[in-house]
Amino acid sequence: METRSNQVLVGSIVLGLIAALVVFAIWLTSLGEGGQKTYDVFFQQSVEGLAKGSGVTFRGVPVGQIESINLEPNSPQFIRVRVSVSEDTPILQGTTATIRGVGFTGVSQIQLDPPEQQADARTAAREEIRCPEQNPQSECPYGHPVIPTRAGGIAALLNSAPELLERVSRLTERLTALLTDRNQESIAGILDNLEEVSRNLAERSPEIAATLAEARTAIRQAGAAAEQIGQLAGSTQQMLDRDGRPLVADLRRTLSTADRSIQEMQAAISDARPGLRAFSNQTLPEVGQLTRDLRATSESLREITDRLNQQGVGGVIGGPRLPNYRPGRRGR
Repeated sequence: METRSNQVLVGSIVLGLIAALVVFAIWLTSLGEGGQKTYDVFFQQSVEGLAKGSGVTFRGVPVGQIESINLEPNSPQFIRVRVSVSEDTPILQGTTATIRGVGFTGVSQIQLDPPEQQADARTAAREEIRCPEQNPQSECPYGHPVIPTRAGGIAALLNSAPELLERVSRLTERLTALLTDRNQESIAGILDNLEEVSRNLAERSPEIAATLAEARTAIRQAGAAAEQIGQLAGSTQQMLDRDGRPLVADLRRTLSTADRSIQEMQAAISDARPGLRAFSNQTLPEVGQLTRDLRATSESLREITDRLNQQGVGGVIGGPRLPNYRPGRRGR
């Protein structure tokens, strides 16, 4: 019985020593590696090539590994990848995550790229990506900070491949619709017309050259004419400056003399106005009466002249003859 108790005691001591060695080894490992920081990355593209334990690099330097890869039940288009990196890795605001292939093996890893350097004071003021104290679920839905993603390299090309294929297909359909038999005939006709036009231009090139030469001559003559017009305008200006001023002075004097003459005529009319009024009120009625008398006298003379012509002097001196009277007969 005592021997058995000693064996149990020895076994317990051995197990305790083994557990202590395991804890010490883990402590040494954590002490050598330092602390770890955990982040979530939400990829909208395919994560083919990634697996649990795949590496995480920061500008090509290994800094951690992938802890888990999970689908988002509420948003199937996103894939959540949880990564852990060393505590001294500078995950600042603006850091992005990209899936990069490792050679031609088909294995991929996550590469972290720092924010772009800017020549201003904001570069030094950048902080690490952390969950906000107020309403942390808005930016950290699973309790860990989120590193934004950036599509790049072959992954971006593969993601855009369906859209590129669709555009190529649409372009092919449009080219097919454009190059129908009717359109091909139209294009052939247009090319034939262009060829004919070019041939006609080649045949008419001497005439075109002559026309251009005549146009140059006409432009040169127009320039000479414009120069002559300028000289004529200058001469006209000089003539107006030399002869125009005396003419204007003479015209002013003539107008002044005419003005004085008009004033004198108005004065003469004013002086003659009473005589004209008396002439119209007195003389003109008497002249009218005289005219009537002369008209009556003329009529009397005309009557006497008619009698003389018809009856002679007796018709003027004697009275008018009575008709012959015979008894026994009645005048009819």
